[in-house]
Amino acid sequence: MTDIVLSARKGAVVTLTLNRPEKLNAIDFATIERLHALLDGIEADESARAVILTGAGERAFSAGADIREFSTTVWAGPETALREFVRRGQRLTSRLESFPKPIIAAVNGLAFGGGCEVTEAVPLAIASERALFAKSEIKLGFPPPYGGTQRLPRLIGRKRALAMLLTGDSVSPQEALAAGLVNRVAPHDQLLDAAQELAERIAAMPPLAVAACLAATTRGLNLSIDEGLAVEASQFARVAATQDIREGISAFLEKRPAHFTGR
Repeated sequence: MTDIVLSARKGAVVTLTLNRPEKLNAIDFATIERLHALLDGIEADESARAVILTGAGERAFSAGADIREFSTTVWAGPETALREFVRRGQRLTSRLESFPKPIIAAVNGLAFGGGCEVTEAVPLAIASERALFAKSEIKLGFPPPYGGTQRLPRLIGRKRALAMLLTGDSVSPQEALAAGLVNRVAPHDQLLDAAQELAERIAAMPPLAVAACLAATTRGLNLSIDEGLAVEASQFARVAATQDIREGISAFLEKRPAHFTGR
């Protein structure tokens, strides 16, 4: 049986590929569970420093949640839908957002609904020139359930977000870049190379400092500035006694390359 999420590694970078191209890489419950399992392994592996997340095939990154599957939870009533569909999806996007190693979405095609919410949740994203983004849930009669009503306005602003949320209209990769939804637009045939290059640059940085930057930014984003500064200080304190900070400073003073070990 073909794995619904493929995992491949190049150096310190792990590439995860949503592998349901015949379903436009729709996210079903099995895909969510498989992603969690793979992320568990990557988190525990000290030699894995960064993750690329992309979609199989030429058409889609992910067209969103698997409608046929989640519809059964809706027919079963609100309590079941919340437990089986909404909370399961929110756990996934929260995990992607708070993961201690950088995750880069390489958006190779359609990123609709839940696929767009995954893009919103990860720290970094590069879009193919063929990518297309949309909050299509409104056309099915419900609001985005995987965090889209909360993360999108924080990323691109309230009015831009509401235009997407209330119309379901698609957004080009250039519009997504201008709005702040993605970091870069790349030629389609260079997308994975661009993501790999960015991932390798980050993987070369001290991993504890990378994790501290991710945690401080994610946790502090929705706090007051004073609370955010306290988060920042706590993350600094976590790395202040490490070998890496001593190595980084010593290498700078001695005018030599630094060699970080994650200790």
